[in-house]
Amino acid sequence: MIKYTKLVDYFSMSYKIIITTIFFAGLLQTTSAQTKLKTGLWRGALKTASGTEIPFNFDVKDIAGSQQLAIINGAERFKVTDVSTKGDSVFIHMPLFNSEFKLKLGDGGNLKGNWVRHLGQKDLLVEFTATPNTAWRFFSSPEKPAFNVHGRWSAVIGEGEGRDTTVGEFKQNGAKITGTFLTTTGDYRYLDGVVTGDKMYLSCFDGGHAFVFTATIKDGQTIANGKFYAGYSSIQPWAAVKDENAKLPDAYSLTALKPGFKKIDFTFKDLNGKEVSLQDARYKNKVVIVQILGSWCPNCMDETAFMVPYYKKYQSKGVEVIGLAYERTTDFAKSQKALQQLKNRFNIPYPILITGYTSDKVETAKSLPMLAKIVGFPTTIIIDKNGDVRKIHTGFSGPGTGEHYTEFVSEFEKLTDDLLAEK
Repeated sequence: MIKYTKLVDYFSMSYKIIITTIFFAGLLQTTSAQTKLKTGLWRGALKTASGTEIPFNFDVKDIAGSQQLAIINGAERFKVTDVSTKGDSVFIHMPLFNSEFKLKLGDGGNLKGNWVRHLGQKDLLVEFTATPNTAWRFFSSPEKPAFNVHGRWSAVIGEGEGRDTTVGEFKQNGAKITGTFLTTTGDYRYLDGVVTGDKMYLSCFDGGHAFVFTATIKDGQTIANGKFYAGYSSIQPWAAVKDENAKLPDAYSLTALKPGFKKIDFTFKDLNGKEVSLQDARYKNKVVIVQILGSWCPNCMDETAFMVPYYKKYQSKGVEVIGLAYERTTDFAKSQKALQQLKNRFNIPYPILITGYTSDKVETAKSLPMLAKIVGFPTTIIIDKNGDVRKIHTGFSGPGTGEHYTEFVSEFEKLTDDLLAEK
């Protein structure tokens, strides 16, 4: 028989084990609760070298046992599904553009840490903070707007040789303002912000580019004293005048073949390391679209989002698409990883080739010596069934440009139909 004293010791030990187990279970639950992001709207802010904030909003949701973000820029909701926690650390890996957030969860559920951009051989760290239950972007209580900037503007960004004449298009409803700037190489995507008094503020964040525009509205016809902050350290002046007739050069007029050339040719490796050539049987007697892109390029992402359904619609009619990728690095494995993420994100059904050349425009031009120059990314080369280059389109006006995007889609599909109808 077990003695009474031993029996008491046995139950005492068991009681301690149970209490200890309950304590640590509770601790784990508390830790888990602390590292779970609060659902709902957040305000995030990147701090530039000058101390200026680049703010944006995002929405956190619990979906199928995990958490996801949707970054909000105007009408766009940019989904981010790779969100993980460990202790009080939060890791958010962006699906494109090779960047991520490394953060700590603090008091009140706030986040603090860095946005990390992986740039070839080095990383750039940008200070970041985020506050839950915050729907405002620039000001919690903006002043009544003194002016309405709704409409079309001729805008100049930068100065000297780097100045760029663009077209600004804004929509204003009360203090709320959205819009974009159209350029010869694309657009600034979905800008979102506010007009308060005689000041205007617009920002955008997509994981690759971080922008903020500030300016003074002098009257209903003039925007002055503008500052354009891009990324961590770039600051450029900008100004605009109201001009409902402002327009850009024809996107098909900016890039051309060198004199004496009618065709292009290339051979590069796909993501599996297999060589693909424009001379392959797959492309004979087909209308071929060559997409010059990079995984780092937001406008290229907009074009890819268009190109995937376009290809599915037209492949059976005799159209093929090839993507030529120009990355920040010449390292095949690093380029392969970034481009595989791109392929997975958009479910790209056509080949993406790793050229081995960087995104520097001079380097890009070396890979296709038949072209006179490369003006910007993306550039789209349209080849007819005889293998002749018929048109070259520079840039891409994405869905953030509204009717310009709709017009492009209609125009591009008509061009395709016309080329397919040729004998």
